[in-house]
Amino acid sequence: MGSRAHGGYSRSTVVMSAGGPVVSGAAVDVKEDHMDAKFSNKLGMDDIDVKGKKVLMRVDFNVPMKDGKVTDPKRISSTVPSIKKLLESGAKSVILMSHMGRPDGVKQDKFSLGQIVETVEKELGMKVTFVADCQGDDVAKACENAKDGEVILLDNLRFYAAETGKGVKDGEKFKATEEEIKDFREQLTALGDIFVNDAFGTAHRAHSSMVGVDVE
Repeated sequence: MGSRAHGGYSRSTVVMSAGGPVVSGAAVDVKEDHMDAKFSNKLGMDDIDVKGKKVLMRVDFNVPMKDGKVTDPKRISSTVPSIKKLLESGAKSVILMSHMGRPDGVKQDKFSLGQIVETVEKELGMKVTFVADCQGDDVAKACENAKDGEVILLDNLRFYAAETGKGVKDGEKFKATEEEIKDFREQLTALGDIFVNDAFGTAHRAHSSMVGVDVE
């Protein structure tokens, strides 16, 4: 997976926390849903200039829920320092993408990230714009037209089989096609100028949002 410099760095070369796993500009082999990568071009948060840039940030908001409410916001609160630092450093916008549960490539309300918006806003201390999808024209427009300092939360990445490469529908297992995976990754890549990985709990998985956000 080659990467081209974009404004002095590539979209897939940024990681937020020191000592954490990194997904960056690497050749990746998928083996049993896990990632075996030769890492290169790794950059830390203090190594880049995000001023005026749209930052696409992979987070892990797979939080425990009960009756549509978050019961433990720890995974959300742990991302707050990184999000705030990006905004304080002048990022035009921060676009958050995550999974929740195992919807197996099918949209299901019980796995929608729309349920956690109130908690994300409370932890972050600011308004968050929720977009009820993670690909398509509406998502692209919302990210392209984001206001300065805006935080956008996309809906569950795993609503698409192209995220994990597989799914289940009507009790039958199926695999995403190569074209579907390629298109999904290209659409995610187009949403931001810089890619940040803060989802360390899922960094070992070779899913599209972890290893497929790149430039040609």
